[in-house]
Amino acid sequence: MPRSDETPGQVRGAVHDMYSIDDVPGDDRVYHIKARLLNNAVQQIGMGKYQWMLFIVAGFGWFADNLWPIVTGLILGPVLNEFTFQGPFLKLGQNIGLLIGAVFWGVGSDIWGRRWSFDTTLLIVGVFATAAGASPNYIALCSFAAVWSVGVGGNLPVDSAIFLEFVPASHQYLLTVLSIWWAFGQLFGSLVAWPLISNFSCPGPNVTTPCPASENQGWRYFLYTMGGTMLVLWLIRLRFDLYESPKYLMGRGRDSEAIEVLGKVAAYNGTTNKLTLEELQRVGVIANTDIEAEKGGGVDASVAAVIRRNLEHLRGEHVRSLFATRKLALSTSLLIVVWALIGLAFPLYNSFLTYFLLTRGAHFGDSSVYIAYRNQVILSVIGIPGALLAGWMVELPLLGRKGTLAISTVLTGVFLFATTTSRSSNTLLGWNCGYSFTSNIMYGVLYAISPELFPTKDRGTGNAIVAAANRVFGVMSPIVALYANLATSVPIYISASLFIVSGLIALFLPFDPRGRASL
Repeated sequence: MPRSDETPGQVRGAVHDMYSIDDVPGDDRVYHIKARLLNNAVQQIGMGKYQWMLFIVAGFGWFADNLWPIVTGLILGPVLNEFTFQGPFLKLGQNIGLLIGAVFWGVGSDIWGRRWSFDTTLLIVGVFATAAGASPNYIALCSFAAVWSVGVGGNLPVDSAIFLEFVPASHQYLLTVLSIWWAFGQLFGSLVAWPLISNFSCPGPNVTTPCPASENQGWRYFLYTMGGTMLVLWLIRLRFDLYESPKYLMGRGRDSEAIEVLGKVAAYNGTTNKLTLEELQRVGVIANTDIEAEKGGGVDASVAAVIRRNLEHLRGEHVRSLFATRKLALSTSLLIVVWALIGLAFPLYNSFLTYFLLTRGAHFGDSSVYIAYRNQVILSVIGIPGALLAGWMVELPLLGRKGTLAISTVLTGVFLFATTTSRSSNTLLGWNCGYSFTSNIMYGVLYAISPELFPTKDRGTGNAIVAAANRVFGVMSPIVALYANLATSVPIYISASLFIVSGLIALFLPFDPRGRASL
């Protein structure tokens, strides 16, 4: 990093030593060089109280991301009893909202800032989920689910960006650790649903005898509680003094504000920021001169330029780079397929799990709503150690990322197939415990291995492609369910088969990043 007393030639040399022109993606070289300087400054400030507080409030996004997809599954049984409609329409509305939210908030946070998006997503979820508790019919409920999911879908794109832009590179592994909030979200929803829905609902699946709303208030109480919880988490976020991302400020030409934020974070942590405004602007001028740019050393701060920078990951050369060699093309293609198949398999079963437990319980002579929701809590608890175990397994020499992903994914499908052989509620619960445990290992590895396998300069492109594949196929899952009887094992057969195929495909990944630095 250049000092204020260095000559222009010395500064120019430092820039070339640290930043190769070939290593900088896109046309806006100045933006990327300044972004690296900001990353270095954050690394020098170090991991402190500010980042640990951010770990908590950003974790609320992971919490919501797993809570709300299971909410619709938890209320599906009593809602069908009351409204008697085709249940997959509820999940279809939700998944469409998740897809829209991921795109809207991901792009929007680069236009109006991270902070505004961070402070808004949970508010949207809380308001519309609470309102959904008063839904007079299934059309209103499906509509509210779509709108609250627009807020849910924006949590991970926005929250992960904020966390990564404030955390030092030496502690970026904490992005994986944040998944513990994901497991807690499922557990929390199951714990609250257990007493509310089981005690204030019609007794079990009932399509012949009317189920009046006065006897079926549990799912409404549950939505009021979940929506209220989101509003509480939103208020906690507002109490935390989140600073706007320095990288966003720099990208809008507000270098002085970016340096000011770094100073505030350093002061919060009890350290100092060594990067000065003069150094940041001076490096931009020199780098721009060296590459013969016409902007005279500044970063284009227009909205059009921000959108262009945000969408540059979708440009042809970035996509082509992911298929530059035979091995890289195979790796990228297999990852896309694995993400897509799991994106269809996971919600196809998980979203209708509680309803399946209810119908199977009735088949076994045990139609207790209380037992079904108790079992859901047990499954949620089982998933937590699975998420933690994944972090240990991926470092084992004989397994690594690829082996752990393949084994856990295949076992997830095997356990699903095994559930169809159950002859009692306890046997069904046992097989589902195995499913919950291995599926949490699977997701823990999947979220880690994908960015590790993509080259650094094309990582945004790769992540965008696999995320899009996952969400699009997620929208397809309720469509498949519309043509399958949810009270039968057909959705389970489909889901289990997709998991096993995905695990076998993972075995053919040509790279395993265990013990290696990402490209």
